Amino acid sequence: MRASAATASDALGGDLLSIHAEHADFVWLTLQRVGVAPADIEDCLQEVFIVVHQRLGSFDGSSRMTTWLYGICIRVASAYRRRSYRRRERTGEEVQEAIDEGESPEVAASRAEAQDRLRHVLDEMDIEKRALFVMFEIDEVSCEEIAEILGIPVGTVYSRLHSARKEFESALRRLEARDKSRLSWLRRGQS
Repeated sequence: MRASAATASDALGGDLLSIHAEHADFVWLTLQRVGVAPADIEDCLQEVFIVVHQRLGSFDGSSRMTTWLYGICIRVASAYRRRSYRRRERTGEEVQEAIDEGESPEVAASRAEAQDRLRHVLDEMDIEKRALFVMFEIDEVSCEEIAEILGIPVGTVYSRLHSARKEFESALRRLEARDKSRLSWLRRGQS
């Protein structure tokens, strides 16, 4: 039985090295879209391909390879988000990016604050809704391409995108309410 599963995965072009070579960029982008911090993407990428290695024999080819990999990415990223040691520091690359752009300190600080706010709102979203939202709204992937990646009908993409937008707006309103409350508290403390 095990031999036939291995033969099936080989027939699908399923050796680990070729899957990694062909799909590592897709996995990297997916992990990024679902909120894995830049400093942790390589570790999560490795975890994804460990799972691929362990489960390759069970991949039957009934779905696209990217659909299967996407599901693995979601599970690895979900475990990552649950970990208590998740880091919030900025990497050297992120700091260097702000310095290299030649912006004034005020503009750089404002941009960094906006990015932090966006990251915070996205972090509050359901991981699958976040991925869909980021693909469409930030990465500008078309609904047709998203449907192909996820192996779902285009109508389902539109429905899920609508739900993701509502969740984003709700998370943004909660963040704004917290900020307003903190500002009010700070003002009372200074009086």
